[in-house]
Amino acid sequence: MPETARPRGSSGLVDVEFVQRERTPRELITLGVRLHLGGLSLSNTVRELEKSGVERSRKAVHDWVHKADLAPVEGAEPATVALDETVIWIDGQQYWLYAAVDTATNRFLHIRLYSARTTAATEMFLAELMEKYDAEGALFLVDSAAWLNAALHRRALEFRCERHGDRNTTERVYREVKSRTSWFSNSSSHVNPATADSWLQAFARWHTETN
Repeated sequence: MPETARPRGSSGLVDVEFVQRERTPRELITLGVRLHLGGLSLSNTVRELEKSGVERSRKAVHDWVHKADLAPVEGAEPATVALDETVIWIDGQQYWLYAAVDTATNRFLHIRLYSARTTAATEMFLAELMEKYDAEGALFLVDSAAWLNAALHRRALEFRCERHGDRNTTERVYREVKSRTSWFSNSSSHVNPATADSWLQAFARWHTETN
């Protein structure tokens, strides 16, 4: 991701109510979170904040993103959902990133990290998706992965195997998250899965609000 990335979208995306005794001005915490989610590394985000006279560590910026507790907004009623998973590496360990995207808007509905790609993991993902959105009547677009098809069949959800068409329009969304997670993995050592999942939720919210 280019190191010259700048924040887009409304500053209202970031709620800094988590700030208590933090000595950094709230507007600069907001800026730091948006810069990092927008593509700057932790180191370059720190350098940008220094231009405003604030010296903070890479860990401080990382903690701001985690504490902001961002996630995709709930409540949509999507008509067609692209469902996919992709492998990512975090601190040398392989994980599977599941994502659901509304094909009408190319926005993330739900995103979650699992240690395996299985029918059980897919069912857990779908259960969480259904708790957040009215997607029972949606058409799910998937590839030929057996675990995706089996989980959708068990929940009696309508789905279609598709590699092109509407599903193809979401590929750039998956490519972007794949790029960002690769960068995240390479720049963040000894991160635990829960922290990585929190960062991914924040990224999904940022992507939804700024695209």
